[in-house]
Amino acid sequence: MGTLPIIPRAEVRPQWLALHHEAPLEPELPIIDPHHHLSDSLWGGYLQDDLLADLGSGHRIESTVFIQVGFSYRADGPEHLRPVGETERVVAIARQIDAAQAGTRVCEGIVGFADLALGARVEETLTAHLQAAAGRFRGIRCHAAAHAQFQYGVMHAPPLHLYMDPKFREGYATLARYGLTFDSWAYHTQIDELYDLARAFPGIPVVIDHIGVPLGVGPYVGQRDAVFAEWKRLLRKIAALPNVCIKLGGLGMSVFGFGFHHADRPPTSAELAQAWGPYILTCIEIFGPSRCMFESNFPVDKGTCSYAVLWNAFKRITAGMSVDEKRLLYRDTAARFYRLG
Repeated sequence: MGTLPIIPRAEVRPQWLALHHEAPLEPELPIIDPHHHLSDSLWGGYLQDDLLADLGSGHRIESTVFIQVGFSYRADGPEHLRPVGETERVVAIARQIDAAQAGTRVCEGIVGFADLALGARVEETLTAHLQAAAGRFRGIRCHAAAHAQFQYGVMHAPPLHLYMDPKFREGYATLARYGLTFDSWAYHTQIDELYDLARAFPGIPVVIDHIGVPLGVGPYVGQRDAVFAEWKRLLRKIAALPNVCIKLGGLGMSVFGFGFHHADRPPTSAELAQAWGPYILTCIEIFGPSRCMFESNFPVDKGTCSYAVLWNAFKRITAGMSVDEKRLLYRDTAARFYRLG
């Protein structure tokens, strides 16, 4: 996998983002952001001050969920327990924020990493996460985003067909005993493998990150209509499984191929809504609002737009929806899935 061409990520450029500002639309709409990261170094670093600045940009963010990204692992000790360092650091940051401000419940939920390919032995890692998380731990993400022809330059490339591996499935089965959820980051070319996994373990709640990533790079450049049709077919198939939900976001990543980060100026929310709307509305049509949740995927998507512009784009896309539908899409689906207050 190391010899594959790398698809570079969209880098965060504060001066570029500063070229466009927008006031928040529907500023009173309650939002749970169920997907953001923290990092000492990736994307130029993204820690509590950066997160609070984005959360304070005018939208009503009531709560957030931290999603694993290989952040602040333990430097020593058993290899399988090193990811617990991420949970420990996130809890420490959340407590600092809680002590400093009384607004958003930051990192109310934590989704960590455990090597499910350890099989049943992964239970020690899960137990350690739960002990470290002070009641915040909600689930595991093991991403399977791999392709035979390229690698996306954010995290390590997992083995191809990870979700089909028997040992991985042995570890995956333990999530049910711990009452944990599963976040899946996989490309549209892998949705069938996720379908097989989710169908085999119907008691484990699954959420598809980043709308299932209909690819727009590598061999998929210039194939947007064909990819959209195949992605939609695969979503209809997996949506038949009642234990599967989907996150609406991540479209600012370079692997989608929209290319806004190459422009001289950052996009407006209207431009993003026009490009992203067909994808997001298709997800809502297929899964229904009760199984869809908007996500920021920050700071990854900050390579394309600011936090304020991102949520404005989503709100433009859902402008014609009812109050009840918006409540599910922006808050209640995430609250139910991650068991948030």
